[in-house]
Amino acid sequence: MVSERIEIIEGDITRQQVDAIVNAANSSLLGGGGVDGAIHRAAGPELLAECRTLGGCPTGEARITRGYKLPARYVIHTVGPVWHGGDHNEDQLLAACYRNSLKLAVEHGVRTIAFPAISTGAYRFPLKRATRIALQEVKTSLEQEPSIAKVIFVCFGRHAYEVYREIAAEVLK
Repeated sequence: MVSERIEIIEGDITRQQVDAIVNAANSSLLGGGGVDGAIHRAAGPELLAECRTLGGCPTGEARITRGYKLPARYVIHTVGPVWHGGDHNEDQLLAACYRNSLKLAVEHGVRTIAFPAISTGAYRFPLKRATRIALQEVKTSLEQEPSIAKVIFVCFGRHAYEVYREIAAEVLK
């Protein structure tokens, strides 16, 4: 059952013991604030050096690097959309972040992966809307891809955790 392969926790994504963590990156891939800055700080300067070789990443797409000093073997960098009111393809671009991240994970033999709440911080995507998209995309991907054993949604803060649990009860039934 797909819901048994999805876990929701409150915590620090940089401490997750998984094959890959997902970075909510900006299009330069050169670090920033929020989860992006935390991942770059925890991974060390080698991550930035590798990211410099990638030439950036368009919104909705994903790139993969080594994890360096992180417990995760890989970091999958994806660029979520900035919220502009919902009429600028934001939902589709956010869904693509999850799909493309999972596609890269499968291509690299990742069995366990942790996601942050992409685009819900500085990019202002409404949390409930983003959570529904995230859970639906992951559910659909897991139904089609048996090689991913576990997807962990790592929520930063109690409010995000509660929203994820609430929406999961609807989406994953």
